Amino acid sequence: MIQLYTDGGSRGNPGKAAYAFLIYDGEKKLWARKERLGVTTNNVAEYTAVLEGLKKAREFDDEVEVFSDSQLVVRQLSGEYKVKKRHLRKLYTKIKRLEAEFKAVSYSHKPRTSRMQKLADRLVNEALDS
Repeated sequence: MIQLYTDGGSRGNPGKAAYAFLIYDGEKKLWARKERLGVTTNNVAEYTAVLEGLKKAREFDDEVEVFSDSQLVVRQLSGEYKVKKRHLRKLYTKIKRLEAEFKAVSYSHKPRTSRMQKLADRLVNEALDS
């Protein structure tokens, strides 16, 4: 099972936005990506990080643990919260379809202060500053 650490952010909400993700197998880094999104909301950036991360993760394993500092995203993707916003529902649906390509996908909240979330956050800020 691999680990996918995701983060998204916007400067302003909506504002200039970016996402990043890191894929690890234990302590071994398999992949990292950061990308600007243009102007959008923080939640769209967070969802996009999960979506793009899962797309890449399927190249490495069919079981993935997804970690995010967004409680909203984790709770919605885990089924604890409903997705009410139409623009988020579109991303949610894409992620759920992608989940079908995996044997197992789990979602967990990691505080922004955790080591791996700090790395993902740093990548988001590098993308925003570029």
